[in-house]
Amino acid sequence: MEQATLARRGTDDLRLNEEEIKLLAQIASGVTADVAARKLELSARTLRRRLRTICDRLEVNTPIEAVVWAARRQLI
Repeated sequence: MEQATLARRGTDDLRLNEEEIKLLAQIASGVTADVAARKLELSARTLRRRLRTICDRLEVNTPIEAVVWAARRQLI
């Protein structure tokens, strides 16, 4: 049953915008959230909130899982 749900849903509703991809690319580079926030000109709190939103949308538990999701799709 779960496989059918995943197949039906697909990835069309999981698109990331350019800003979200840049955010994940910063995390993938190994910098801390504070450093990534400075580079992206965001507050650390805003960056963490956006990461949580991305994780929720992609249905993953951690930012690293979101990075892996994006890397597998060659977005970063």
